[in-house]
Amino acid sequence: MYPMMTPAQVIALSLRTGMMLMEAQAVIAMRLWGMMGMWRVTPSETARMSSEKVAAVGESAVAASRAVMAGKPPAAIADLALKPIARRTRSNVKRLAARGPGKP
Repeated sequence: MYPMMTPAQVIALSLRTGMMLMEAQAVIAMRLWGMMGMWRVTPSETARMSSEKVAAVGESAVAASRAVMAGKPPAAIADLALKPIARRTRSNVKRLAARGPGKP
């Protein structure tokens, strides 16, 4: 049986998840603005947003599977599954925000 998550682990995982979700919403907004010509995006952005999701989900599944097979506790499994996705959302926010509003 796995030990319960400590309150600190619950809070930390919740904060990391919330940050990833906020970053994902910002990425979605900037990409939509880009499709409308209101944000500078590269022509490959539409294809990129599909292909990177497949890669991130794959990495997340592998990380979670390895953690389960290694007998890690649920908090560690969730954290390891979140990392590949959070890494991409953070990277996308920085990259897209640096391009800024306006015509490509």
